[in-house]
Amino acid sequence: MTMSLREAILHRVRGLNPDELRNVIEDSIGNAEMALPGLGVLFEIIWQHSAPDDQQRMLEALHSQLQQPSS
Repeated sequence: MTMSLREAILHRVRGLNPDELRNVIEDSIGNAEMALPGLGVLFEIIWQHSAPDDQQRMLEALHSQLQQPSS
């Protein structure tokens, strides 16, 4: 059976507790670009299950950070 990248990522993180999920996220941030699709899949889940107010806060935080000069 062949899994899509999305399915493989979800398979890897299903069943993890919140601390383990945090570790996956934190280990992926700042590492090789090959981790970026995994973060995208996780963000997709967060976005789809967030209330509109929470989505707006995420957008505002992202927009604010994107206005900062690159370091």
